[in-house]
Amino acid sequence: MIDFNLKKGYICDMDGVIYQGNIILPGVREFIEWLQKTNKGYLFLTNNSGSTPVELHNKLERMGLDVPAEHFYTSALATARFLKHQSPGCTAYVIGEAGLLNALYDVGITMNDVNPDYVIVGESKSYSLETLTTAVNLVMNGAKLIGANSDLSGPIENGIAPACRALTAPIELATGRKAYFCGKPNPLMMRTGLDILGCHSADAVMIGDRMDTDVISGMESGMSTVLVLSGISTRDTLKEYAYRPTCVLDGVGDIVKIAEEESR
Repeated sequence: MIDFNLKKGYICDMDGVIYQGNIILPGVREFIEWLQKTNKGYLFLTNNSGSTPVELHNKLERMGLDVPAEHFYTSALATARFLKHQSPGCTAYVIGEAGLLNALYDVGITMNDVNPDYVIVGESKSYSLETLTTAVNLVMNGAKLIGANSDLSGPIENGIAPACRALTAPIELATGRKAYFCGKPNPLMMRTGLDILGCHSADAVMIGDRMDTDVISGMESGMSTVLVLSGISTRDTLKEYAYRPTCVLDGVGDIVKIAEEESR
């Protein structure tokens, strides 16, 4: 079991952990209040590339939660950071929402649908046969293929929705080219999260609802890991993996209960 009171930094997924669709999950309010009251470093690290940190702040604010924008880090920001270091001033054809587009603009990447250096795919409501066909032909003509994250699906209020990897797969299949994914479980994103917190991995906890992104990325980065059963995973799906989280909880509210019991 993890001694939550001794841990200094908390990196937490959002979809399926903090909310599902537009519904806040049980125990979340108490968890955030505990993080703030105990002066823990915390960062909400999400593979969803569609929203900006300000939009995520506003979304939680509408749910009655006060989390400043600087406490969010997205796969869109991770993608922009990666390309800024790999190819400063490059151009890209982008299938994605405001969160991805704004992150790329902010680091000097310009849009190009003729001969871009990269084709970048994130979650997008405008994804269509037309944008897919454009992306395929640009990759065939030499553009490198980047995915904001490798999630196949994500939880919504009434089930699941296809996520970035599922949207990138047709381009890979049509072109025979493999995408490079920048979000979790890419260790670059995890190291950036720890740097933002100013925290060593041994003093940090990764919390998420997915074994294949959250738990594995935390484990491989040297963090304690918490799998919560409020999103995608169940106790049965644990059997599919050769690795295990440090602990399994029903939701983030259980962290507060355990921490309070430990401090008595």
